[in-house]
Amino acid sequence: MRIRDAVRWRRARADADFAGRVSSELAVDLPDEDLGEYLYDCIDLYEMGSKPRCEEVEYLQLVQEAIERVERGR
Repeated sequence: MRIRDAVRWRRARADADFAGRVSSELAVDLPDEDLGEYLYDCIDLYEMGSKPRCEEVEYLQLVQEAIERVERGR
């Protein structure tokens, strides 16, 4: 394995670990939700009007913030 490949592999592994950690934190914040493996699915598959308006706004906001954290890597 070349050094460049090893660095990419470690970075990809660290990114996956971070994404998993963010998803776990989101699951704690939203214990009654069935969050899938991919956070984008939570947004894409969400049916508007399926929750009371205030819960809906909070849910979508928390999921969007989690997605943005993963994209930023923090």
